Amino acid sequence: MITAKVFSGKKYCVLGLARSGMATVETLLASGAEVTAWDRREEPREELAGRAELADPLEIKLVGFDGIVVSPGVPLNTHPIAARAAAAGVPVIGDIELFALARPELPAHRVIGITGTNGKSTTTALTHHLLDQAGVPARLGGNIGLPVLGQQPLEAGGVYVFELSSYQIDLTRSLACDAAALINITPDHLDRYDDFAAYAFAKGRLFAMQGVDQFAVFGCEDAPTSAVQQAEAARRPEGNAVCVDAWAWEPHQQDWPSLQGPHNLQNAAIAAALAQRMGLTREQVLQGLASFGGLPHRMERMGSCNGVLFVNDSKATNPASTAPALAAYPPEGAGPRIHWICGGLAKEPTLNDCKPHFGNVACAYTIGEAGPMFADLLEPHVRVERCELMAEAVRRAVAAADCGDVILLSPACASFDQFRDYEARGETFRELAAQIGCNATPVECGFDARSAA
Repeated sequence: MITAKVFSGKKYCVLGLARSGMATVETLLASGAEVTAWDRREEPREELAGRAELADPLEIKLVGFDGIVVSPGVPLNTHPIAARAAAAGVPVIGDIELFALARPELPAHRVIGITGTNGKSTTTALTHHLLDQAGVPARLGGNIGLPVLGQQPLEAGGVYVFELSSYQIDLTRSLACDAAALINITPDHLDRYDDFAAYAFAKGRLFAMQGVDQFAVFGCEDAPTSAVQQAEAARRPEGNAVCVDAWAWEPHQQDWPSLQGPHNLQNAAIAAALAQRMGLTREQVLQGLASFGGLPHRMERMGSCNGVLFVNDSKATNPASTAPALAAYPPEGAGPRIHWICGGLAKEPTLNDCKPHFGNVACAYTIGEAGPMFADLLEPHVRVERCELMAEAVRRAVAAADCGDVILLSPACASFDQFRDYEARGETFRELAAQIGCNATPVECGFDARSAA
């Protein structure tokens, strides 16, 4: 684990004892800090009994603590801990801030921070992959992988690659990333912010923490992202806050099987810019892009059955995230080829972000709580099958799809109406595909079955 003398003799309270919370407690204890810990669940409290003080921070005096460490899942706009900590003059922080405080004591390293509404998991994993394939010691952290504090420090010359949600940035005060990226900003998580402007401001704070000589790259395809880029470019030397040139990489995209579609072209270009800033050559980047295997549940090519490709995009929990998946498979031959399984717990009452790509959809199969609403929205534009359950949607899609078509799970919704999380939803889709013979390698069609009738 990571330990640091900076925590010795200090006093912290840790609220929430899931993976990152427990790693935080262990780091602080091993560093000589005095720790008070709390979780509603009894099991983690029992695990810490005798090693940390166990007390609910909502019921004790907070004056004198050096920090209240909370999970990013704690809603600071509604949870009473925020007001109690403010009244006591104690900062509310997260594990990434503790990492930032420990940095001066770690072997010489660099940090990459990646944020955005959509695409940050893929871009973060891809950046890590590019570095790793080039022989650069690299470690994932933040919103992806294992808690960074629970991992061994990298050797000198290593690079920490962090996926950072707005929630994590809210809990961070001093992480000056050597290189940072903002992919896009679209409406999401507005239950945690006063309005969209406040959400966009939270994303922008990642760059405000940087020094002017540090590097930042931006997607710049939406106005809010462009606004952050322009503000950063105005305060930095030329070339340190740039819009990515995705189309410079477009001639090579055909060689990247797990990075298809315009959104992945942008993700790849941002990852390439970050990797090159770390010293990789263009040739090393191209080799890494070609060998990237993708992420589970994010445009994951699961295989094919009778020439029909199955794609698991369960991580697409809002329409803006689904839109790129629909754009990735344009019509071929006889026409639209996407059999789109969508629905769940809706985050918004429209599919406006997806509308420009309805022409790519052969049929939509609506499921879950949002199913009837989505069906009403889609029926004026595409053929719709109202299914309710995923098993029924997969069965009907398999019956309708021809060789060359794509069965795409990209729900544009949260999963909590029918599944524990998006991962459970994606695994269910994987199991259903396997039951009907989906294999590991996509099969090329010898002819277009749709035009052979």
